[in-house]
Amino acid sequence: MRLTILGGGGFRVPLVYGALLGDRAEGRVSHVTLYDEDPARLTAMARVLRDQAAAAPAVDAPEVTVTTDLDEALRGADFVFSAIRVGGLEGRAADERIALAEGVLGQETVGAGGIAYGLRTVPVARAIARRIARTAPDAWVINFTNPAGLVTEAMAEELGDRVIGICDSPVGLGRRIARLLGARPQEAWIDYVGLNHLGWVRGLRIGGRDELPRLLADTEALESFEEGRLFGAEWLRSLGAIPNEYLHYYYFNRDTVRAYQEAGQTRGAFLRDQQRGFYAEAGRAGTPPGAALAAWDRTRAEREATYMAENREAAGAPEREESDLESGGYEQVALALMRAIARDERTTLILNVPNRSTLSVLDAEAVIEVPCLVDANGAHPVGVAPLPLHAVGLVTAVKAVEREVLAAATSGSRADAVKAFALHPLVDSVGVARRLLDGYAAEHPGLGYLR
Repeated sequence: MRLTILGGGGFRVPLVYGALLGDRAEGRVSHVTLYDEDPARLTAMARVLRDQAAAAPAVDAPEVTVTTDLDEALRGADFVFSAIRVGGLEGRAADERIALAEGVLGQETVGAGGIAYGLRTVPVARAIARRIARTAPDAWVINFTNPAGLVTEAMAEELGDRVIGICDSPVGLGRRIARLLGARPQEAWIDYVGLNHLGWVRGLRIGGRDELPRLLADTEALESFEEGRLFGAEWLRSLGAIPNEYLHYYYFNRDTVRAYQEAGQTRGAFLRDQQRGFYAEAGRAGTPPGAALAAWDRTRAEREATYMAENREAAGAPEREESDLESGGYEQVALALMRAIARDERTTLILNVPNRSTLSVLDAEAVIEVPCLVDANGAHPVGVAPLPLHAVGLVTAVKAVEREVLAAATSGSRADAVKAFALHPLVDSVGVARRLLDGYAAEHPGLGYLR
């Protein structure tokens, strides 16, 4: 099989390649094409992957080629993994800074920052989807480009069910809960439902029995893992569910905004500076064997240790524990998804897919994040119980915002874009929405289409 990675110079590409090195079954990926607009990032990433392959000499490593030509990258692809970042980390840092100046959250996928990111990403994602439909019509597309649910819905306009969105947050959350309950994650059924970065674990069945109430009753166990420390046992018991970590931005918004404003540097600015150093080191001419991979490992460890640091500060939570520093597992989700489709190895995964009739409060095309049965014909959402009213409010409000982003990207209408900002639960004023759009349009040339 041939895999093309769009955004092939991106920092997380070695996670995907490492997962492929561990796959020794028949019909596995034999060739990986890295596509990126930045040749220097491609050079650095190719060196990291070369070091990974050399460190696994007993493995028949997939061949790697690099290109800055999108059509060349797509031709002959069986799977296309989309992990682009429109505007780069410089754009993310600006998204955060402009929002915080208005006193609202600027996180990359949540609130004003997520809207700005979506407005400049959706037109690019749609154009890529059209190129895939023309150049590799039989390819399956796995989308990890953020905001993942919104971008998957945009690409589905061209690709239908052949584009599937993935995220590592539900995977990591389900894994942590299962282990606390003494079960192997692969043996547990996770009742998870919502949108990307806006979902809840409402049950976890082991041997047909829901064990989540047992966890919710145990304060010590609840506050022993990442989400429990973020939200606190009392709030989790009030909800009767375990929220995705990103819901901390909603439930503790003022605390989080204050922590972000008081931080010396936003997350985007930290990653921008950190990765600038990594790419310079890994891409340097004459880099000895193994040095690029070592630099990547050091950078990734620091990145994981500082993840959501401001949220933990706002919650009074300690630093992340060793068990929380593992990769969230999106590369394993991607590999399992490819296996299920290519080999008809049926499995169940939490994915971003069209709603169809799963949640009655949303229309059929709305992309949601739920457990899916996956086979050679793609991903099929599993029926779930209705959302409680408090969750309905958040899910429908945020989906309405996503639809305004899609409308603005189609119409080029400034009014649609302002509406997207103003309707978001974390933006509290139409006036603020207008100033946000003005600030983002002045900063990002990619928003020049709005008028």
